[in-house]
Amino acid sequence: MTATGDDAAPTPERSRRRREQNRGSTLSMASTVTGLPERYRPLDEIGPEEHTETGVIRCWRAKDRVLNRDVAIRVHTPAGPAAHAWITRALTAGGLATPALAMVYDASEGREDGEDTPGGAAYVVNEWIDGETLSDRLAAGPLPERETRTLLRRLADGVAEAHRVGLAVGGLTPDNVVLRPNGLVGLRAVPAADGSVDGDVLALGALLEACLTGLRPGEAEPRPLQGPSDLVALARRARSTDPASGLSSVAAMAAILAERPRPAVAGSRPEPARGGSTRVEEDPDAGWLRKLKDRRTDTPSAQEPVRLDPQTLPPVPPVRPVTADGGPLPAAALGGDTVAAGSVTPVAGAYARPRGGAADHAGAFPDVPRGPDTGSSAIDDTDDGRRHKAVVIGLPLLALLVVIGLAWWVGSNVLSVAGSVDQGSTPSAQAPSSSVPAEDGAEVAAGEPAAISAADVFDPEGDGEPENDGDVPLTFDGDPSTAWSTLTYRGSPAFGNLKPGVGIVYDLGEARSLAGVTVQSPVPGATVEIRTADAVGGSLDDFDPAASGTLEDSTDLAFDEAVEARYVLLWITGLVDGADGFSAEIGEVTVTTAG
Repeated sequence: MTATGDDAAPTPERSRRRREQNRGSTLSMASTVTGLPERYRPLDEIGPEEHTETGVIRCWRAKDRVLNRDVAIRVHTPAGPAAHAWITRALTAGGLATPALAMVYDASEGREDGEDTPGGAAYVVNEWIDGETLSDRLAAGPLPERETRTLLRRLADGVAEAHRVGLAVGGLTPDNVVLRPNGLVGLRAVPAADGSVDGDVLALGALLEACLTGLRPGEAEPRPLQGPSDLVALARRARSTDPASGLSSVAAMAAILAERPRPAVAGSRPEPARGGSTRVEEDPDAGWLRKLKDRRTDTPSAQEPVRLDPQTLPPVPPVRPVTADGGPLPAAALGGDTVAAGSVTPVAGAYARPRGGAADHAGAFPDVPRGPDTGSSAIDDTDDGRRHKAVVIGLPLLALLVVIGLAWWVGSNVLSVAGSVDQGSTPSAQAPSSSVPAEDGAEVAAGEPAAISAADVFDPEGDGEPENDGDVPLTFDGDPSTAWSTLTYRGSPAFGNLKPGVGIVYDLGEARSLAGVTVQSPVPGATVEIRTADAVGGSLDDFDPAASGTLEDSTDLAFDEAVEARYVLLWITGLVDGADGFSAEIGEVTVTTAG
């Protein structure tokens, strides 16, 4: 068969046309997302458009050029005040930390009159979740019971976490739910353009119904619910709008799904439950349980335990009667091969019969007489009781004597040597303070402040944007009222989830023995680390941690031991919430040498 048209073998002309078509589609796509920062490069559009009362939202898979990772970026048209409510909800979602909801990395309201300039579009940047969508998975049929319970419980846990901070998630559809390769579940497009708490409950009920019935376009709606009775009842409660029978919250749904389902037992009887489903109640008198109760009823109650007297023999079960001369009857006379326990004379032990005398010819063993007729005291265990008392009393006395002996030896040898050292001996050499840790966890003695010759911003994970570099000298000018500040971040005190931190490296000019750092801040609350190094590298791991803490008006961060270093890094790990976002300010930094 000869291929024709576009199916024919590639030619230079056909390749040129295809390149022009691809270039045209890329330009068309880029034209729809003008106004985005150059950091984000759209790759392909995903999902349908979201039409809302304030505008239209479109979603792309994009590349974050700074961090070299894929992200999901959604653009709201128009920008400006129309997108304000959506951006506010996105900033609230940025503070959540749950694997069930896609993380919010960045958000901007943009400017309505400047959509053709960088930063002019209203957008939200989400974590890109790889995996199979729930809609694709359900196209093959319903999910197994265990997978359904796990998926809905994990998703409900994440939505309940959002509800606890006052955020309605929205967008709970099979197209937005993604089954991650590691077995977890994630929800894309967080948060949706709009949503409500009651709407999230209804949407989770619809997802549970879809998991029980599958998504087969050819079948008539509504599909009959089939599956475990508790899941069917839970789906109907979540879909119900009746306050009396409906589900109160997503947290309640998560708690129900977390409970282990009760297995049905033989003899169980179903009871009609609310919503038309059946609930299996365990019959307490069914199956093996009834048989066990019947057996306990037929069995006489156990006798009370018998406390034996030390001077009496233990009770024995009924035995075969003996003959007049003391010998047992033949086994055939009793119809078995049992042995009369009372007719067998013990040869050793506390209950052994004495040798010789008339007692050897006694009829029953418990009737053995005591006293002078038996010669020795045969069953008298008085000596055993005495030996037992001697052991109980003697062992503690022996242990006490050992402890007293050890204490005497320590006092006469170790303490005398220590006293002679204190009185006359001196250490042969004293190690430098930079290498000797403080005794008993005490801080290193502080000396004079070290002179700072230079300082610069340290931002290894940044995007290249300056962090007020020109204000760094204000942190060691001797005036705490002048300060350096980080940039303002939004969404999270962890630098908006964009990087692990930022800091300032102080150069002391030469290696010094250091005892600690004092930091003064006009805005307390930031968390910091103090790190040191002999040379400045490009990574945070090039600096060794020395101290950490939360900044107050004036904070002394003392080292556990003296450190020899030339460079001191003040590394900020957490910012302070302010009116416009999250930031940190450093007023004055003083590096103290070891005394």
